[in-house]
Amino acid sequence: MRDVRPLGDAMTVPATAPAAEPTQALEIRVRGRVQGVGFRPAIWRMAHALGLAGEVFNDAEGVLLRVAGDRSRLDQFLDNIGRKLPPLARIDSIETCLYDGPLTSDFRIAPSSTGETHTQIAPDAVVCPACMAELTNRSDRHYRYPFTSCTHCGPRLSIVTAVPYDRATTTMAPFPLCNECNAEYRNPDHRRFHAEAIACPSCGPRVALLALDTATPIDGGIKDVFQHTAALLRNGTIIAVKGLGGYHLACDASNAEAIERLRRLKRRPAKPLALMARDVAIIRQYCAVSLEEERQLAGLEGPIVLLRADGPRQLPKNVAPGLSTLGFMLPSTPLHLVLMQDMDEPLVMTSGNISDEPPIIDDLEARTKLIDVASYALTHDRRIANRVDDSIVRVMAGRARVFRRARGFSPCPIRLSPEFASAPPLLAMGGELKSTFCLLKDGQAVLSQHLGDLENAATFADYRKSLALYRRLLSHEPAAIAVDLHPEYLSSKLGRAEALTATLPLVEVQHHHAHLAACLAENRYPLGARPVLGIILDGLGLGDDGTIWGGEFLLADYCEFRRLARFKPIAMPGGVQAVREPWRNLYAHLAEAIGWEDLSRHFADLDLCAHLGAKPLALLDTMITKRVNAPRASSCGRLFDAVSAALGICRERQAYEGEAAAQLEVLAESAQSSTSESAAITYAFDISHLPDGLIQLDPAPMWGALLFDLTQALPAPTIASRFHHGLTTSLVRTVQELARTTGDTPPFDTVVLSGGCFQNRLLFEQVAAQLRSMGLVVLTHMEVPANDGGLSLGQAVIAAARLLTCAITSEKG
Repeated sequence: MRDVRPLGDAMTVPATAPAAEPTQALEIRVRGRVQGVGFRPAIWRMAHALGLAGEVFNDAEGVLLRVAGDRSRLDQFLDNIGRKLPPLARIDSIETCLYDGPLTSDFRIAPSSTGETHTQIAPDAVVCPACMAELTNRSDRHYRYPFTSCTHCGPRLSIVTAVPYDRATTTMAPFPLCNECNAEYRNPDHRRFHAEAIACPSCGPRVALLALDTATPIDGGIKDVFQHTAALLRNGTIIAVKGLGGYHLACDASNAEAIERLRRLKRRPAKPLALMARDVAIIRQYCAVSLEEERQLAGLEGPIVLLRADGPRQLPKNVAPGLSTLGFMLPSTPLHLVLMQDMDEPLVMTSGNISDEPPIIDDLEARTKLIDVASYALTHDRRIANRVDDSIVRVMAGRARVFRRARGFSPCPIRLSPEFASAPPLLAMGGELKSTFCLLKDGQAVLSQHLGDLENAATFADYRKSLALYRRLLSHEPAAIAVDLHPEYLSSKLGRAEALTATLPLVEVQHHHAHLAACLAENRYPLGARPVLGIILDGLGLGDDGTIWGGEFLLADYCEFRRLARFKPIAMPGGVQAVREPWRNLYAHLAEAIGWEDLSRHFADLDLCAHLGAKPLALLDTMITKRVNAPRASSCGRLFDAVSAALGICRERQAYEGEAAAQLEVLAESAQSSTSESAAITYAFDISHLPDGLIQLDPAPMWGALLFDLTQALPAPTIASRFHHGLTTSLVRTVQELARTTGDTPPFDTVVLSGGCFQNRLLFEQVAAQLRSMGLVVLTHMEVPANDGGLSLGQAVIAAARLLTCAITSEKG
């Protein structure tokens, strides 16, 4: 029977040395990531060591301290606050004033208070070294216990339901503490002092292995459960594993048949699968791992890290078809750590869902929806409050770049330039794909975790649920709502409806301006500073002229932008179908650059002509000529699709967004080791001035050179490399052209690189290096995705800048 100990009452621990006669009392307000990370215990220990009197407690704004003592000790105490932080804590500001209220003669941790929230919610953190040591120590009561945590690690966002962050406001509330856990919770010298997720085998959640067809548990203790699960996995079984923020589907990553079965049942034919390995030594058997990549793997965030797959051993090709990278992560939770102790080979650890639905977090839903995919579920009885996917990171140009911001990163706020401190609370709704939303408040931007593609009904429902949760947790009442210009984005429709209902101002933000502003924001570029040149390359976004953009050069600040250059708009026959079927973009590009009649006459022997010749080209020509379901788009992403199709990559259909471009990058990188004159040749783009003042990049010359090389049977990697180098050269030449002015001062000295195409490592590194060699400052993404996952941040800061500018203008008026 569990021994129940109440939580949340005031806690007084006598100091070992009497407090000095108070000569001064201070009230200290600390804001930042200071709740649920061991900050109050650390403060108690600091005050205790210095013999100070007073109290510390959580409230809706962060942590409040009231402390009394002589001046020298108070000064030392204030200095220690900034220097002796717990691992997960982050201080954004400290405000100090004199305090004349009553204080006790000792120092205590007082009960939390409530109110309008101005504090941060901490992200979930991977297992810390101390907890890891306990998990592997046979004499410790936490040995192989899958919910071991302390103030330095463990669940946060995934279990929280309200703030202040106390056990009663998490999904750990149903698990009263046993005597031993209660003693640790109340011991200020223990790292579990006020650790809200504290648990052990006597009082905490319990794990079980269920047969999904009968929903009955497999008998055995915790140790047996994990050993039995590992044995099943080694035998080719697919198992649903309840992780921190959702279910995974796991199988042996060395078993090609199991992987193929998982792909078929999950309906994920080609998209790469995430992998988990016990340690970095196992990962090195399959991948090259740099020092920075190893640091990311072992970091507090525990992301999936994209690594070059050139180790001494190989995994089956169907783990990541057509790619030269593998996405590896280390065990992020005690449950995964214990499971992986019995696995000498990596596991596939992909999201527990069907097709493009969000990962499952509900146990009943897992049993009903995953029964046709997995035979068993390794599950537990702690409820997941908030769905949190795995984050993805790639190291490019020596720095880690977040491709998907979720577990470990969200909802840690993005610190903005100080000028945004006076901005009103704002809500930004994000885009349609890779969706996030952003809440701006107190000069900081809280970007939600990655939520997925809103065209999926379940994802949109999860988006709305998460938005309501964040607004409740942060006591967020927006003064305005920002949306993308596109009228059909579900996020924009929801934002417009909310603005109408609440009679709030609606700020419509152009898609590519939002990309640019997101990069400015995370680099803390000053509001009101000189405009920058943004090179924004992605798939699609609605322009302010009503046409589709995707390859843009914008001169912009936070408030405004001006389009200076673009890729030549090319038709997308079939509209959305052209995104899924690259052959459509190939035909449109070739018809525009050469014409089908000349193409079939001069290049009839090429297989691409035979492939296109079997398509309904007359219908496509009619669509293009009459502009019926064939919008013209200045899209760099569709150009990548077309070139990939020309080389036979995903020509008929892409299984996932960006598949064709990703495989084209692989081909180009495989040719990088060549130093021959043939490999050094690049495909030129035409750069011309249009009557309306725009500069246009036309790929027509590139297509002529590429087709000639195909007739010469040049290897596909060489052609892919020439395309990448030619695109880089053309981008840099355009910047040089835009920098030329009649005066002595060029119109910009800083360039922003953003948009999903810049997640192509080869393109990104080449362009950034060449621009820097010109003496330009280059701003890039690191903590926010360059893809549409960063749009909501850009929308938020643009709306804030415009509202602040209007307020300043009104004051001057």
